[in-house]
Amino acid sequence: MTDTVTPLPSTASARTRSRRLRPSRDSGQRDRPALRIASHIFLLLLMLLFLAPVVWAIVSAFKQPNDIITDPLAFDPSAFTLQNFTAMFHDVPIGHGFVNTAIVLVVKGAITLFCAPLAAFAFAKYEFRGKNLLFGTVLVTLMLPVIVLIIPLLLEMKMLGWVNTYQALILPGAVDAFAIFWMRQVISAVPDELLDAARVDGCSEFGIFWRVVVPVIRPGLAGLAVLTIMNIYNDFVWPVVVASSEQMATLQVVLSTLAQNITGNRIGADYATVTGELLAASSVALIPLLVLFIVLQRHFINGILAGSVKG
Repeated sequence: MTDTVTPLPSTASARTRSRRLRPSRDSGQRDRPALRIASHIFLLLLMLLFLAPVVWAIVSAFKQPNDIITDPLAFDPSAFTLQNFTAMFHDVPIGHGFVNTAIVLVVKGAITLFCAPLAAFAFAKYEFRGKNLLFGTVLVTLMLPVIVLIIPLLLEMKMLGWVNTYQALILPGAVDAFAIFWMRQVISAVPDELLDAARVDGCSEFGIFWRVVVPVIRPGLAGLAVLTIMNIYNDFVWPVVVASSEQMATLQVVLSTLAQNITGNRIGADYATVTGELLAASSVALIPLLVLFIVLQRHFINGILAGSVKG
């Protein structure tokens, strides 16, 4: 009886088959430029999609009011006019809106940027009874929809006699739970040895926070500042509920009133004129945030990275 022996594939043939099944490095490198170009085209289309309404609003603000309605997509720079801006500054109390927004922005932003890091410092670097329960309660408040808190907060403001006042616009939500959570993640990365060295030198606990921790977390603090400013500047729901008078209206409430005029609540108002005023006011309202983003762009990116990476 003769045994049948199956020949094993040679090493050379196995390597050849493996090369056929596995994509070569050269082909992968050839695919990368195509993927990169495709991703850039996709991002460019997304950017155009999001920027198109903003660009249209800014361009239309310089058109004649009737042209905005009759031919909204026309583009003729030779026919541009400042008529909508002149009418807007004459008819709309946008100055009150800017002043009220600036006051709320400065005071509420200062409270947030001081109190939130201080509370986060306690959660990150101190051990005390009920710490985890207290921090969990802070996190739970992040889950509550804003609309659920509107009625209780409004009743509280009415009891205190703060309706239509700066206190009502500033104090509710001045110490944001997200700001505390963000700062706790940043401060947790600060080495404890720095704090111990400051204690050995006789520094008080607040001095440690102010002289040691704050300079170290400056990038994260800058990122929080940008997010806080944008949040306060764009806030609409709470100001429109608690500040019903024209004297206390913020910029977003003024823009909302103009939008209501377009829907017909303003009796006798010309539709095209009000639309032109609204587009002009919206373009002016973009300027502060645009300047802020251009000036603080580097700090914003560094702050986002500081808050997302824990050392």
